[in-house]
Amino acid sequence: MPEVRTWQLAGGAAVVGLALAAGAVAAAGPWDSGQRKAERDWAAARSVPGGTHHETPRPKRPAPAPSAPGVLAALGAPTTKAQASRTTPADLAGVLAPLLGDPGLGTVRTASVIDVATGRQLYGKGAADPMTPASTIKIATSAAALSALGPDHRIPTTVVASEDAKELTLVGGGDATLDTAGLRTLADRTARALRERGVSTVRLAYDTSLYKGPGLHPIGPNMNIAPVSALMVGEGRLGDTSQTSGSGGEGPTGAAHRSGDPAGDAARAFGRLLAERGVDISATPTPGRPAAGAKPVAKVLSAPLSALVERTLTHSDNDIAEALARQTALATGEEASFAGAERAVTKQLTRLKLPLTGARFADGSGLSRQDRLSAGLLTALLARAADPAHPELRPVLTGLPVAGFSGTLQTRYDETSPGTGLVRAKTGTLTGVNTLAGTVVAPDGRLLAFAFLAGNTPSRDDAQPALDRLAAALAS
Repeated sequence: MPEVRTWQLAGGAAVVGLALAAGAVAAAGPWDSGQRKAERDWAAARSVPGGTHHETPRPKRPAPAPSAPGVLAALGAPTTKAQASRTTPADLAGVLAPLLGDPGLGTVRTASVIDVATGRQLYGKGAADPMTPASTIKIATSAAALSALGPDHRIPTTVVASEDAKELTLVGGGDATLDTAGLRTLADRTARALRERGVSTVRLAYDTSLYKGPGLHPIGPNMNIAPVSALMVGEGRLGDTSQTSGSGGEGPTGAAHRSGDPAGDAARAFGRLLAERGVDISATPTPGRPAAGAKPVAKVLSAPLSALVERTLTHSDNDIAEALARQTALATGEEASFAGAERAVTKQLTRLKLPLTGARFADGSGLSRQDRLSAGLLTALLARAADPAHPELRPVLTGLPVAGFSGTLQTRYDETSPGTGLVRAKTGTLTGVNTLAGTVVAPDGRLLAFAFLAGNTPSRDDAQPALDRLAAALAS
C-alpha cells in the first residue's frame, strides 16, 4: 500500500489517548449536536481518578504549570514507557490472527491495520481482496462527496413562481434531510412573497427532474430506505415506527415504513402549509416543470455537507448516503442516477489516488450486494481523511460512531471493554456480511486505521462481538 502522509496524533499519557479518541479529530470543528459534547464530558471524567462513564469530574485544584504533562507530544518523542514500546507487526499478528479466526466471522475474512501517520501496514490478511462492504461503503461515499463539493456545500429546496406568481413549482434539490420544520419555513417565505405580490390563489406543481433513472433501490421496497428522490420530507417515513436519534435536530433513525411517493407527499404537505397561511391551492399538486420565465421566490438550505456526512456515518443513514452519491454525480457532470453516481464516486476516489482495484460502487449506501471494497481501500480512505493536505475530508473521521457512546456503536461496547471511547468505527451489516472500519488510538499514542470484513457469517449476534474484540484489541 502506498504511504500516506497524515497528521500526527499522540498522547502524552494513556489518558490523553482517551481524550483523543473522544475527539480524535477535534480540529474538524466545535463540539456539537450532543454527540461530541458527550464524548468530551466522558473523556474529561475518565481523566480524573474515580471518574466513571458520563460522571462529572470532581472539583480539583490545578497542578502547578511546571508539573503539568504535555497535552500532545510529538509522535517521534515518546514521553512514557508505554509510548516508547511500539507494537511490531509480528506482535500485532500474534494478537489479531487468533481473533480473526473466530468462527463467528464466517468463512471469508479480510483485514487491514495501518499506522495513520506513516501509512505503514501493521497487519494485513487479504487486504487487497474486494469484499461486500455493506454500510462501510458510506466512508467512500462520504469522502467522494466532500472531495467534489467541499464541507460547506448546502443543498437547496426552492419554490419558483411564474411571472404572474399564480403558478408555483416546488423544486427538489436532493436534500434528504428536509423535515417538516424546513418545509414550514419554506411555506412561510413563499406565503410572504405571494402577499407582497397580492396573490392568494395558485396552482402548485413539483419538480423532481434533477434525479434521473429509477428511484427505487435495486433491493426493492424496504424499510431501510425510501425511493431515491430529489424531493422528500422526513426521508419518506410513515407513522411513528422509527427511532429518534437522540441528537437535537437530527431527525429519526432506524427502519420505518416508507412512502412509495415521497415527492408527491412532500408537495401535498407543502400545499397544506400554504393553505394554513392564507394561500389557496386551486388543485391537487401535480408533477411538472417550472413555467417559462419562472423565478425563485423562496428557498431553504440543508445543513452543511460536513454535518450531513457526520449524520450519515454516525447513524448509517441510507437515504442521506444515496443523496450524497447523487450530489457527487451532479458536481462532476455525471447523471444523478445509480449508474452516474457510481461513475462519479469512482472518479473522485481516483483523484484522491486511492487503491481502487476491484472496487465497485453500485450504490452509495451499501445495501447493494454488488458493492465491492477491500480492507486496504477502507484504511487508505481513513488515512486520507486525516491527511492535512485534505482538510475537507475531516468529517469522515468526526462522523464515525464512538464505541459505547454514539450511533451504531452506542450499545456494542460496555464500560469494561478496552475499546469503549477509543474505537471510532463505521459498522456494516447485511445478512451474512458483517464489517467494521475506523480508527483507534493505540496505547503508545499512535492513531491506527483498521478495517475488518467478514463474509458468509453465521449470524449478526456472533459476528459483531467478534469484530468488536478485534478493534478493542488495538486499544489494549
